[in-house]
Amino acid sequence: MKLFGTDGIRGTANTPPMTVDIALKVGMAAGCEFMRGSHRHRVVIAKDTRLSGYMIEPALTSGFIASGMDVILVGPMPTPAVAMLVRSLRADLGVMISASHNEYRYNGIKLFGPDGFKLSDEVEATIEKTVQSNTFDKLAAPEKLGRAKRLDDAQGRYIEFAKSTFPKRLTLEGIKVVVDCANGAAYHVAPMILRELGAEVVSVGINPDGTNINDHCGSTAPQMMCKTVVREKAHLGIALDGDADRVLVCDEKGKLLDGDQLLAIIATKWQRAGNLRGKSIVATQMSNLGLEHYLATIGLSLDRTKVGDRHVVESMRKHGFNIGGEQSGHIILSDYNTTGDGIIAGLQVLAYLIDCNKPLSECGKLFKPLPQLLRNVPYKGASPLSNAKVKQVIADAGISLGKKGRLFIRESGTEPLVRVMAEGESEKEITILVEAICESVRKAASAS
Repeated sequence: MKLFGTDGIRGTANTPPMTVDIALKVGMAAGCEFMRGSHRHRVVIAKDTRLSGYMIEPALTSGFIASGMDVILVGPMPTPAVAMLVRSLRADLGVMISASHNEYRYNGIKLFGPDGFKLSDEVEATIEKTVQSNTFDKLAAPEKLGRAKRLDDAQGRYIEFAKSTFPKRLTLEGIKVVVDCANGAAYHVAPMILRELGAEVVSVGINPDGTNINDHCGSTAPQMMCKTVVREKAHLGIALDGDADRVLVCDEKGKLLDGDQLLAIIATKWQRAGNLRGKSIVATQMSNLGLEHYLATIGLSLDRTKVGDRHVVESMRKHGFNIGGEQSGHIILSDYNTTGDGIIAGLQVLAYLIDCNKPLSECGKLFKPLPQLLRNVPYKGASPLSNAKVKQVIADAGISLGKKGRLFIRESGTEPLVRVMAEGESEKEITILVEAICESVRKAASAS
């Protein structure tokens, strides 16, 4: 069984691979892999608010203790906080128990190395091989077992870190912000950060019960945030996902700004301030052509990667760029953190808003997106994309679009879905093409 996908291990809670026994083995395998040297080794473990976190956390903890690692438990915290704490505490490994934007039935395990970056494919493959072979020959002797303890001030450490990324010359006094925490990992720290910077904060999605994470709230369902902004007459809204590594923003009229628009805002702000490294930012194949065209008007290019924030980060590190992200709202600002951080990205948008001294509806949308349509088609069993009829429909659609647009079809790395995206000058044309591809995928899926 393959464990690692595009963003760690993910699946339905209490079914493979998200079971207690596999989590235990992952802890043992990862712990043994990172027992490098004679010092006392440590791992930081955080989680979001899913009910199954209570099951996965102690299993992982036991596995790491068996490998000889001390475990530092920080409770519900954003994924980017783990990346920060691993570096701050000089730990050997970091773990986030979360399925990000997925509903509560799912959970996942994200692993970070001592540098705060997600593990490479090669290291993940080594851990996976150890789990699959069930050979744990490097476990600790009885006198060298690890210990577990809770870090009481973990939230405070991240709050101060996030606040430090906001320009010291600015204040959020007089700014009213709606923040939707998706009943997830940031339900406490996000409102606190904004309040301590001076904002008037209206918080929603801050009452997690174990099963309501991402439930009609957060960045995957931002309608509640948009409506609340209009009702409360706020200056803008910030919607995070379940583990707060994604963010979407809306203006004072409740109009949504996706990750592409946020990348344009931050790139523009940093270029003006002389903080942008290189003449490019990094985004994925999903980002709108409108973003690429806008960047060209201000002398920047767009470096496209495969879908997944790990590919964005890899390109940023390779080329020395300091801004990257995804249309979905993963925004990576490497001057501050090693992974997507929804709160820090939101603070950058707030700084831009204050500097503009205009409503976000007037200064926030820096380009007009080309018509783009994305559809998700669920499937079971073998991939429908290997079907000959599906391949032909996709090929015909590509010929029809020609150079007037883009077609991008892929399997999700975290869910059994085929994602179909088309982009072009004519909304009617891309709708017809996408529906034809989706129908062919459905037929192939039902026949398998």
